[in-house]
Amino acid sequence: MGARSSPGAEETIHAPVAYPGRGAGGCEALVVRNRPRTAAALLLSLLTAPVLLTGCGGGDTDEQSSSAPSTESSAPAAESTAAGATDAPDFPANAEPDTADASSDASVTVRDIRVARQDGFDRVVFEVGGTGTPGWDVRYVDTASSQGSGEEVDVAGDAVLQVSLTGAGYPYDTGVEEFSSSGPVSAADAVVVTEVVFDATFEGTTTAFVGTTRQAPFRVYLLQDPARVVVEVAHPS
Repeated sequence: MGARSSPGAEETIHAPVAYPGRGAGGCEALVVRNRPRTAAALLLSLLTAPVLLTGCGGGDTDEQSSSAPSTESSAPAAESTAAGATDAPDFPANAEPDTADASSDASVTVRDIRVARQDGFDRVVFEVGGTGTPGWDVRYVDTASSQGSGEEVDVAGDAVLQVSLTGAGYPYDTGVEEFSSSGPVSAADAVVVTEVVFDATFEGTTTAFVGTTRQAPFRVYLLQDPARVVVEVAHPS
């Protein structure tokens, strides 16, 4: 490990020393020091040298970094980033009906409805489960009427946007629990959408009514994983 003369004389000590941050090994090969030493001091330095050597050998392990597990975005978070995505068409210049066909194998059940304010529009999301992809017929109507019974449905707002999702199946067919709520769905900070009232599923169509402050332009599109129909109503310009 080192060479020494008689106690008290000049001594040359060679010992490895660790320097953090220098390459993968993190060690300098040798350090040479010349100063008077007693026999006891020299013995102490020789005993501590293996400790320094051990520190050099563990450089790779010490430099590994750890990070906290990432948190996956929930559906609403994913939806909030979709505003500028290619999935979303441009807002039309009018408030004409918007329709699309369901896939041939569609049998879906609405399991959740969400409302959120976004930059320039209010978003209503109809999340579905089952097989295939739903179609839709979304349009403003003079009166909200329940499917089957024809009874009028009370919807807050100055206009009513009827959302009819096609390719719908009953829960006992799809195995998906259908959305249920004790009252309308709304968002406190929404600008145009006042509330969403879920009606019913009847003969392959699920209907809900979106109350709005006016007949504003809207757009409809489909997102996947999970499948959901997105209805966005534009804020006043």
